[in-house]
This record gives sequence, structure tokens and C-alpha cells, in this order.
Amino acid sequence: MKVRLKTKEDIERIREAGRILAECHREIAKLIGPGITTLEIDAFVESFLEKRGATAEQKGYHGFPFATCASINDVVCHGFPGNHKLVAGDIVTIDIVVGKNGWMADSGWSYRIGQVSEEAEKLLTNTEQALLAGIAEAVPGKKIGDIGYAVQRVAQAASIGIVKPLIGHGIGRAMHEAPDVPNFGRPRSGVTLQPGMVITIEPIFTGGDTGAVLWEDDGWTIRTADGSMGAHYEHTLAITEDGPLVLTNGQ
Repeated sequence: MKVRLKTKEDIERIREAGRILAECHREIAKLIGPGITTLEIDAFVESFLEKRGATAEQKGYHGFPFATCASINDVVCHGFPGNHKLVAGDIVTIDIVVGKNGWMADSGWSYRIGQVSEEAEKLLTNTEQALLAGIAEAVPGKKIGDIGYAVQRVAQAASIGIVKPLIGHGIGRAMHEAPDVPNFGRPRSGVTLQPGMVITIEPIFTGGDTGAVLWEDDGWTIRTADGSMGAHYEHTLAITEDGPLVLTNGQ
């Protein structure tokens, strides 16, 4: 699949969707806590986006039935929202793709529910740090492998697992475009980054050091094979002459 470079105008349109998405995550952070259900969060997100003339692009994507992916504790990705009430100590990842005027932005974020364990805090902190390390490598002339290597080094230093089948990707008119952006790699390998590329970087780590996962029978929900917790942090960003431009941080 060919990489589709975006114009500055295209990037601004993706950024518009990204601002809505960032605002949505800020509101989720206010709502989320012990006693709420992920189904209630899902309903809030769908209503929030509708009021802003935006759409939740996951809903209906290959039959996915919800506006968000809501992944609790050992679910690392693509979890279904449900009626189970969250309790203190949980980790919950809310992953959302927003569409606005034909352009998309994607961001997932892991939330602490009350006080979490020391192990969970280590996982969350390092996964977010890996996202920042990957973003720092997203400059013209670098390679996709440089991003993956930066993400990988954080996981290895912390002795936590990388979920290797789950990767970042290009995004724009479609939810998933070229290039793939793995969370591991070799420096100076892979596709060369150039201005106009828009990608997601999304480390998905596990508390256990293998990163091994299992798919459930629903075809979507992905759990850690060892029962450890999972964490997921994701931004959409553009490669520009001036460096990485994060499009889902509300700026």
C-alpha cells in the first residue's frame, strides 16, 4: 500500500478532528472513576461527538458495535464497553477514532481508576514514556524503525512486554493507511519519514515481560496471555519540516 502524503490543508483538517478527540478525552478524564461503567462512557462519547458534528469511526467498522474500544485491566485492546462498574485499582483504556468532514484522528489513553498498584503505575508510566520517545523520533529523514526502536528500548529497560501484533499506522481519509508503525524495530530501517506523512504511534505494553496476547471468541477483544495488566497510549501526528506535530493533544 502506498503512503499518502497530506498537504498542509489536509493536516489542518485532521487536526480539527484531533482537537475534538482531545477535548473528548479531557471530558472522559473528568467522568471516569469508581462506579461508572464503560458502557456509560461509550454513550457519553457518542453524544459528545454528535454535538460537535463528528462521528465515532469505530462504530460499524468491520461490524464493531460501539463508539469506543474500552479495555479493562488484562484486556489490552479492542474491548467491548459493558455494564461492569469500575473499581479502584483498575486500568481502563479508552480508544477513539473521530471523523470530521471526511478526515480522521485516532487516540487511545489509559486511565487510572483511583489508586492503582505499584506494578500498574510502572506499566502506565513507561507506556506513556514510550509514546513520547517514539514521537521524538518522528522527524524527516528518520525511519519507521527508529520510532519502533525508541519505543522498544523503554519496554526493555522496564522489563515489560511489547504486544508486537498491535501496531500504529498511517491515517487520514481512512482509519488505517500505510505505513505500519510497529512498537519495535531496528534503527535506520524501514520506510523513510517525510513531510506530509500522518501516522499514529501507539505503544501497547503488558505488565508481564512476554507481551503475549490471546484473541477472544468475539473476534475483537485481546487479553494478555499471562493475566497481567495492559496499557495503551496513542497520538496521531504529522511529520513536518519542523519536526513532529501532534494532532490529538488539543493544541
